[in-house]
Amino acid sequence: MTATEHFVDRRQVRRNFARAAKTYDEVAVLQREIGSRLLERLDYVRLEPSRVIDLGCGTGASLNALRERYPKATLLGIDLSEAMLRISHAKSSRLRWLLPFLRSGSASLLAADATALPCRQRSVTLTWSNLLLPWIDDPLMLFREVHRVLEIGGLLMFSTLGPDTLKELRNSFADGQVHTQRFIDMHDYGDMLVDCGFADPVMDAEVVTMTYPGFDAMLADLRRSGSACAMRQRRRGLTGKTAWATARQAYGRLAHDGRWPATVEVVYGHAWKAEAKKTVDGRAIVRFDPKQRAR
Repeated sequence: MTATEHFVDRRQVRRNFARAAKTYDEVAVLQREIGSRLLERLDYVRLEPSRVIDLGCGTGASLNALRERYPKATLLGIDLSEAMLRISHAKSSRLRWLLPFLRSGSASLLAADATALPCRQRSVTLTWSNLLLPWIDDPLMLFREVHRVLEIGGLLMFSTLGPDTLKELRNSFADGQVHTQRFIDMHDYGDMLVDCGFADPVMDAEVVTMTYPGFDAMLADLRRSGSACAMRQRRRGLTGKTAWATARQAYGRLAHDGRWPATVEVVYGHAWKAEAKKTVDGRAIVRFDPKQRAR
């Protein structure tokens, strides 16, 4: 992607989640399940973080789980949507709204851009992100920013969605328009992590199939969870009745026992921040231990 190319409409992302804030918790079954599975992966990680960031914290499900797991850590929940953060704040009086990210054992909420974090360099031990990446225009920029704020030995752990996600919906339209979000291959994410200087990136995926009683029920679920398409190339005007009827008919051929399937390719990833081996311009870094004396 060049500097002039943009794929995701950031303002539309904000609008989608603002509209969905009040209904998100009612329909975000998949999001909570993926967050739970991602949380289980911390069981195999030796880490006692002093500071934790939940990027794209939404209404706070993962943030609350992280607080229970790391009660001594300072937590910061960051989301682009203030409406989502206000729901999170309303659900828990222990989550402070827009307070400084300083006190040990505290948890704060902040509306901010995940690609421009309001944190000092090397100030965070764990950066956690559940299903944020599909809504980021340039994931590489996000990874670079996370790498900047992580301390040496810090961990990035995230989940996202792969290219097979919503393939049934995408393939049902024959109008040449964009109807689903862009979903990047996990191998591309792995390459981005390496390019940003992360060590030992680990990526894996699983396929989950959601089922719905009908086409309209699935679309409503996407809207009420804020997951409607926010691509810049999406159709801006109303989709015509003929296009909807054609898509509904094509999708209906996939139904089984009255249930309409929706494939979700779930991608999990984590990587560590190690000491840099090269400078930004590519020169090798050689470190000397002042405690060792030459013989």
